[in-house]
Amino acid sequence: MTGFATRIRSLFDEIDNTPWGPQEQALVAQAVALAQESGDERLEYEARLRQTSSANMGGDTDLMLTSFAWCLAHHDADPQRFPAEIDRAGDVLWQYKWMASALGGSPEFPSEQIAAVLDDMEAHYRRAGVGPSGVLMARFEDAWAAGRMDEATDLQRTLEATPRDDYSHCDACVRSQFAGFFIETGREDEAIRLVDEMIENGFSCGEEPEHALSRILLPYLRAGMLDEARTAHLRSYRLAKDNPDNLAIVAKNIVFCVVTGNEARALALVERHLPWIVHDGLNADAHATALGAFALALDAVAAAGHPELTVRGSDAEALVPVFGEHEGAWRVDDLAAAAWAAAGSIAAAFDRRNGTDAHTRNLERLRDTGAERYDVPIRSHDFSTAVPATPAVTREERLDRAVALAQAGSIAAIEPIRELLTDASPDERVTLSAHLLGGLVAVERTDEAEAFLPERFAALRAAGHVEQADLEERLGLVLFGKDLATAGDALRAEVAAAESAPAEVRADLIATLAVARMYEGAFAEAREDAREGARLFAEAGDATRSQGVRLLEVEAAASASQTDEARALVADLLAEPISDGRRARALAARARLHGAAEEFAEGAADADETVRLLLTLGADDLRVGEAFVLAGALHEDAGSGALAAGRYRSAVERFESAGAPTADARYRLGRAMITSGMPQEAVDALHEVLQEETAAEVPAGSRAITVGLLARAYEGADDYGNAVGAWGFAADLHEEAGEVDGQAHALVQQGRHLGNFGEFDDAVTAVDTAIGLIRGQEEQVGLQAEALHLLAQAKMQRGDEDAFDVIDEALALGRANEAHWYVADVTDTRARLLAARGRTDEAVATALQAADGFAAAGDAGSGAGSELLAARLLVGAERSADAVALYRSTLDHAAENEQLRQQAALELGDVYESLGRHAEAAEVRSTLPA
Repeated sequence: MTGFATRIRSLFDEIDNTPWGPQEQALVAQAVALAQESGDERLEYEARLRQTSSANMGGDTDLMLTSFAWCLAHHDADPQRFPAEIDRAGDVLWQYKWMASALGGSPEFPSEQIAAVLDDMEAHYRRAGVGPSGVLMARFEDAWAAGRMDEATDLQRTLEATPRDDYSHCDACVRSQFAGFFIETGREDEAIRLVDEMIENGFSCGEEPEHALSRILLPYLRAGMLDEARTAHLRSYRLAKDNPDNLAIVAKNIVFCVVTGNEARALALVERHLPWIVHDGLNADAHATALGAFALALDAVAAAGHPELTVRGSDAEALVPVFGEHEGAWRVDDLAAAAWAAAGSIAAAFDRRNGTDAHTRNLERLRDTGAERYDVPIRSHDFSTAVPATPAVTREERLDRAVALAQAGSIAAIEPIRELLTDASPDERVTLSAHLLGGLVAVERTDEAEAFLPERFAALRAAGHVEQADLEERLGLVLFGKDLATAGDALRAEVAAAESAPAEVRADLIATLAVARMYEGAFAEAREDAREGARLFAEAGDATRSQGVRLLEVEAAASASQTDEARALVADLLAEPISDGRRARALAARARLHGAAEEFAEGAADADETVRLLLTLGADDLRVGEAFVLAGALHEDAGSGALAAGRYRSAVERFESAGAPTADARYRLGRAMITSGMPQEAVDALHEVLQEETAAEVPAGSRAITVGLLARAYEGADDYGNAVGAWGFAADLHEEAGEVDGQAHALVQQGRHLGNFGEFDDAVTAVDTAIGLIRGQEEQVGLQAEALHLLAQAKMQRGDEDAFDVIDEALALGRANEAHWYVADVTDTRARLLAARGRTDEAVATALQAADGFAAAGDAGSGAGSELLAARLLVGAERSADAVALYRSTLDHAAENEQLRQQAALELGDVYESLGRHAEAAEVRSTLPA
């Protein structure tokens, strides 16, 4: 097998095991290019079969049509050499089914051309002995899309009566298409039945079930199946959101957000997917669908009171052909009008081509749909396991629930407590009124708390707690948490004067003083006060309040670095019968202690249980969000990035619902997504962080950290163009903040990418600037070394005479710091520079020196790369016999780098052939994969 064939077959294997998307598309393009370079049309045929499928899944209609036409022409010319189907590569006859739909998706193609394609498809199927199902489905889809509804109805019925064959659409696609047709023709019940059966049986394919789920959203809502609709939306959008070819699916999900009152979510989706309307220039049908949905969403946002908002991303130059010229980003109301106009223009073009009014009527129906309303709030619970609150039915259950919520520190207790106070017993009034005041003070509703105090005093006196009532009349809301940061002296005076007071009074005072000492940073003293307060409550017979103060003692002991004591205290508490509210707080405390001891998995388990308890109680979103953040942090520290991301995402949703800032949780979410292999999602999360930080005028240094993480997300998503921009922005922000080290780091990373793009002038500027910022700083020697190496490489590519000077400086720095691997790596670069200058003998010697250095540093694999360089240089200098030993050494040292080993084997085989050593050539080639 030739070297080209081996490389291309290797690419085919990689393509066939890579999910649809940018990485797979790049591999396909590489395979096609290599096949063309090889001149082997059979290999090119296999590559292009893959390319047709890839382009179809990626929404590149132009490429799909071109690739298919090439394949079909070769198949028709020589069916033996270019068979219709090649295992794993594709099937021309199957791909034929996409062609009429692709042409029909753009009004640029006349109806006669579409009809000719359908006829040609039918002729090919007949010649191949293929059943009629695939052709009938293609004709049905064309008639339906063009608005020839009678014809489409007849074809649909014929299809139902036609036996399935190998070229029939899959069950998922057939059900989805028929469901969409039934919806449009007023048979929504039948559509629901089809989709429900599809979901129940797990039918799926390339764009299913997300397409079917998006189609069934409105029928579900109209049938009162609100929960099913919500679930379908969350799943459909989640599956569709990363592929521009799913534009029509996203559009239907946006319409769902509009009619369910989720205008803010609808706007976010519009902003995210605006670029998709220029992704595939030949998919005008999807553009019209999306533009109509965008317009409907923007109208809804305006109607909700926000017509003046600007739509992020609407000022993109690529959108000018769609919406027209506009200065800056569009306002919501203005863009809505522009989107309706653009959608109407496309619809009219389709109707002229088709001779119907189907597309115009679809837009009219969409406007009518916008008036529908269903109450389905979205909180994105699909990304985490949401535990529903246990119903509290009887008064006793409601009382226990309210107290437990208060003991958990949740403001969700406030309203239930108010309701329970209306018919509470004297003892209940004492307990409930204390929790109510504590909750009101915690959320700074102090006016309400002050107004309620007289009722509290009356409740205490009615229950016989006269001394407590007198104390609270003197101190007011201080005993419930108000102004404790400055109340220490007053409380100490009260404690000194209360030696003869009842135990419960002294307990309350001392426990409150303990909290004040926490504000003062006197943690050891706070712990002693908490211990005494707990003892006094127990002496007074109030075990419940004693437990609460013992939780305070745990916190104080942990803050005083008395970790072992804190762990023992919390273990004792958890061993006792306590409410779920107190248990949640105790588990959260233990989770933090586990974290401090680097017992992250154990801490994460406790934090997850905390979340579960809070959700079961129905705690408020802010409290639950904080628990999710704790769980996320511990999972992240435990190395479980995916689990951490789920917790952080849930925290973001909870904070959003509570109207609380989300930047910290989103930042954590983005970081966890990067580490767990979800960089594209991380980009979205971190953009939200940056937007929030910018709006809040967060200092430049903090924003620089966010942008740096965003740059890493772009890198993980292979979006190096945006990564370059992000690192540049990070450098600017660090400079604004006066953070030289951060600026230098960002410039070095930017310079690396610029060099990879071949922008060597800009790379030199960025890296040289970074070196100037940190030169001579001992703590930045690692970054300076990296920068010097990058600078040398960029200068080498430019042909700069001083490239050797930079390399020598890098080598000197590495040797001074005994960085052996680094020295070997820079030495390898020096060898390549020598080779580029035509100094072959020196280059070979230097490459071998680099190989020795790598070996000494314990990296024989990198050394193999240097040896391969030396061998190639010798071959180029017509010293092939001398190169054999180096190739052999490369093969020995590249055992863990299969790609390098195969490349060396291929080249060594060619060298043996050139030397007339054919048996040895065959032997080394036999080690290559077939």
